[in-house]
Amino acid sequence: MTKPINPTRRSILAAGAAAFALGGLASTRTAAQTTATATASQGRRMLGLLEVSAIGLGVQNHSRTFHTTIPNRAEMNKIIRRAVDDGVTFIDTAEVYGPHESERILGEASGSIRDQIQIATKFGFNVDIETGQWAPGLISDPSHIKEAVEGSLRRLRTDRIDLLYQHRVDPTVPIEDVAGAVRDLMDEGKVLHWGLSEMGPNTLRRAHAELPVAAVQNEYSMLWRGPENGLLALCKELGIGFVPFSPLGYGFLTGAIDMGTSFAPGDFRANTTRMDAENREVNLALVDLVKTWGARKHAAPGQIGLAWLMAQGPSIVPIPGTTQMPHLLENIGAADVTFTPTELAELNSQVSAIKVQGARMPPMVAEWSNVEAPARS
Repeated sequence: MTKPINPTRRSILAAGAAAFALGGLASTRTAAQTTATATASQGRRMLGLLEVSAIGLGVQNHSRTFHTTIPNRAEMNKIIRRAVDDGVTFIDTAEVYGPHESERILGEASGSIRDQIQIATKFGFNVDIETGQWAPGLISDPSHIKEAVEGSLRRLRTDRIDLLYQHRVDPTVPIEDVAGAVRDLMDEGKVLHWGLSEMGPNTLRRAHAELPVAAVQNEYSMLWRGPENGLLALCKELGIGFVPFSPLGYGFLTGAIDMGTSFAPGDFRANTTRMDAENREVNLALVDLVKTWGARKHAAPGQIGLAWLMAQGPSIVPIPGTTQMPHLLENIGAADVTFTPTELAELNSQVSAIKVQGARMPPMVAEWSNVEAPARS
């Protein structure tokens, strides 16, 4: 029996048809205004015109972990389905995760629930479309984007991607050309919305002017507050949603890391100076803070970190990742933790008073962030 079209998708398609009839697809002003005035159902949030659950699920590590154990595939399927059963409908992956395997696992898990969820995936790293081999560099030329999306669709076992991000800005390709390729995919019904990750602010403005952007995905947490230096305000101005990745600081804000913690070989966190002993000792003040507020609000420390993020704006949708069912249920419960205006002002002040020490990523990875696309010649 064929399942009916997801009501969210139906409303998106109807809105798109109406915009086209009015010339709206060619009018950035009309599209941006529509995006800014869209409202979500109770308990949900808007990323542009895309309605999603207030908290999402990142499945990057469903094919591997920070540690040495590869997660059980069947258990990862159970986690995805349990998340959806508990109201989480926004699930985030990328071709480079695995590479390819994260998309495959999500595709396996989402067959019968596809119309209940919104899938986000990404292109932009130099991943071989057939073999999944990851080579150096970034690649976003239009022909490659279209081939990458075809590969994602196959692995995800779906006919459309709800939200397609450029994973990192290709410094050799004008963002207008990237937007043009995505527009073609939208015209074919293969992509419904698009976004960018870790781009420079001028590139975001140019991208949005060419084709309205639904969401930006950047790192954001109590441990890394860089987006507060203008990016969140820019997204609000343009009516663009914001999706924080690593909303728990790669597990730091859960209290799972202390001065006695050592990292397994290959663990990304070991290569970030904010985890160096002298910096970690300072940064643990944040862990003490979320533990204190956890006791005050009868919540886990990580729930405080997630609830704080969601309280920073109505279009902020964190995507914590996990490979463990208890952690999934704990993360979902963060949506029930609220702050009064007075409490939020107090917590914001306390967070601001803690000056995080060290860099959030190794220099080689940092080179991919805040990049501006070249001008179109």
